Amino acid sequence: MQVRGTEFFQGTLAHNNEDEFEDARIFDTTLRDGEQTPRTSFDYDDKREIAAVLDEMNTHVIEAGFPVNSDAEFETVRDIAEATSTTTCGLARVVDKDVEAALDAGVDMVHVFASTSDIQLQDSMHATREEVVERSVEAVERVRDAGVEVMFSPMDCTRTETSFLGEVVTAVDEAGVDWINLPDTCGVATPGRFGDLVKFVVDQVDARVDVHTHDDFGMASANAIAGFCAGADQAQVSVNGIGERAGNAAYEEVVMAVESIHGVDTGIDTTRITELSRLVEDRSDVPVPANKPVVGDNAFSHESGIHAAGVIENAETFEPGVMTPEMVGHERQVVLGKHTGTHAVRKHLEDDGYDPTDEQVRKVTRKVKDYAAEKHKVSKTELREFAAEVGVERPKEEVQA
Repeated sequence: MQVRGTEFFQGTLAHNNEDEFEDARIFDTTLRDGEQTPRTSFDYDDKREIAAVLDEMNTHVIEAGFPVNSDAEFETVRDIAEATSTTTCGLARVVDKDVEAALDAGVDMVHVFASTSDIQLQDSMHATREEVVERSVEAVERVRDAGVEVMFSPMDCTRTETSFLGEVVTAVDEAGVDWINLPDTCGVATPGRFGDLVKFVVDQVDARVDVHTHDDFGMASANAIAGFCAGADQAQVSVNGIGERAGNAAYEEVVMAVESIHGVDTGIDTTRITELSRLVEDRSDVPVPANKPVVGDNAFSHESGIHAAGVIENAETFEPGVMTPEMVGHERQVVLGKHTGTHAVRKHLEDDGYDPTDEQVRKVTRKVKDYAAEKHKVSKTELREFAAEVGVERPKEEVQA
């Protein structure tokens, strides 16, 4: 049974929003774009293990890799496609050998892409607009004729002239594409502008729309949510937000925003999100910052006296409420430090078996603050030393030991 948060949206959030959505699918690209993180590489076992957890969590699509890239990559994508029950996707340029490699790998979906912004057409793809449209249509038709689901991405669409973007998506839509992915390849979108772009495409095509957002300005997850609000059916994400440059929209952030803020059941087992994050952190060798939303060590940690006292009384005072640590497989912590108050110190002492007086708690709290102010971390060992110094009676089990 899925663990749910509480309903609490009153006040400024108690209004009907016409941009709300009812369904949301998650396309995970950790094993493809995530692996493009500078200085990161997954081996065969890494990819198989991460894919297995994503599959068990009911992630809707797993982009397993770029089959044409190497024999090893081809074999990995093929084996993931065979071993998982979810939709497995392989990436391909609008080039025959790429498309054939993806099809030969036995994936359920082939994701073909071509640059559409003028700067990438001229200085990366070295092709004309007409050539891109023709090659994109041919690639879509080849996958469609093979009976495989096909997605098309107009790469760098957020820096593409609107009229040409409309021409490209219309052409592949008429060719029978199943999905049109809108990539903010260089991370220049803002939620409002991106929402308008998504709506423009949604209104123009019959295909389902997917979004792929990058975090160059820290708006990837917000842009992904804006895509859903504007009519997209799916968002591409990576665990811990890893990926090219500053990374992608983070799996954990998008899933939990969809589930908790928008109240949409994705069907994903969110209780394994922290486990998944730790796995990808270990295999990618990209550390998760302590203040990382949802999965960081500090995501549900409290030190400030006012905050800690409130959370000890009722966790919803200084946490979202609609997202609890239990929902994502995390743990709540009341941390002792420079900003600690008496409520937190009393809780730690009582949890350790002590029964201090109010005066003893105040004295221990002063010692905790002074010690932490010198940039020391306060562990159970230090707390016990402070308790002894002010005469707090030791727990019975400690005396017996």
